[in-house]
Amino acid sequence: MPKYLFEATYVGQGIKGLMEEGGTKRREALKEALASVGGSLESFYYAFGYYDVLGVFEAPDDASAAALSLLVNSSGSVNVRLKPLLTVEDIDEAAKKTPSYRAPGQ
Repeated sequence: MPKYLFEATYVGQGIKGLMEEGGTKRREALKEALASVGGSLESFYYAFGYYDVLGVFEAPDDASAAALSLLVNSSGSVNVRLKPLLTVEDIDEAAKKTPSYRAPGQ
């Protein structure tokens, strides 16, 4: 199953909700949301800095990951950014391909 790195920032009511519920309940809410699209949570960490939460999850496909991201972002309580993660084997396959490309101005 594809893996995705997520970076999330709580905003407005999301910060208040985190303070009321605590981190464990927010992690459980994400696990439930992922299960609803056939995914699972691999790691979940709180951090200092711009992003409050960082982690990795699996989802069956890009559309499932995007659907979850859209739903979370539409809540207005959390801003989420997703990055698909590639395995070393994915990069091996990419290195074998020979796309054509012309750089601007050439």
